Amino acid sequence: MSMRALARTAVALAASILVTFTAASVRAAEPPVLVFAAASLTNVLQEIGRDYEAKQGAKISFSFAASMTLARQIEASSGPDIFASADQESMDYLDTKGLIAHASRKDLLRNTLVLIAPIDSKLQLMIGQRFGLAQALGAGRLAIANPGSVPAGRYGRAALQRLGVWDSVANRLAPAEDVRAALAYVARGEAPLGIVYGTDARVEPKVRVVGTFPANSHDPIVYPVALTRDAKPAAARFLQYLSGPEARAVFVRAGFIPVTQ
Repeated sequence: MSMRALARTAVALAASILVTFTAASVRAAEPPVLVFAAASLTNVLQEIGRDYEAKQGAKISFSFAASMTLARQIEASSGPDIFASADQESMDYLDTKGLIAHASRKDLLRNTLVLIAPIDSKLQLMIGQRFGLAQALGAGRLAIANPGSVPAGRYGRAALQRLGVWDSVANRLAPAEDVRAALAYVARGEAPLGIVYGTDARVEPKVRVVGTFPANSHDPIVYPVALTRDAKPAAARFLQYLSGPEARAVFVRAGFIPVTQ
């Protein structure tokens, strides 16, 4: 290769490196994308966020809580860029108020609902019509996210109602502020049984799954996501990444079921 060709190659390489470095520097200088997400997404989104930051040089921040709690926080203040809910109701709440970018809304994931017990529990229980949940609780209480305001609690209440056992345990609940708090009650042995998502049970080694609730005992557990009305431009790139193959692989590994559009 001639000296002139070598010089041209060196200049092109330097320009490419400069463009890449400049783009990365611009992304690093951008304010973080703030994601408000359902508590059940805590572990998986943190992993995806770390992967995205490492590959894109963009900062992602998260706030996790019960979906409707987050929806009301978005209503009351500006700042969040993406909302990931564990139910359609919480997303609808913001959508009807014009607080999300409706065109960006899509269903991202599905989940299952399970009954859990402490890892050392020997309890065996078959979930079905009028199954012996009240008897299995003994003198204890059923850990469940607040059925009046939290998606996991509403799914749990619906399942128990359709299976004909809600009335037998309605006054024996240990209501929690979100599904991860319900998970913690059982993991610490403060409740003999609890209702959480299947993915929650997978991340807590101190609990075991007693059984999975039939899919037809509750509404489909669907996680919609959307940009907020005033989302930063960088948020659209992360939202797109959440639907891509790299994030999908992490979701599947965590036990979520990606929704095919």
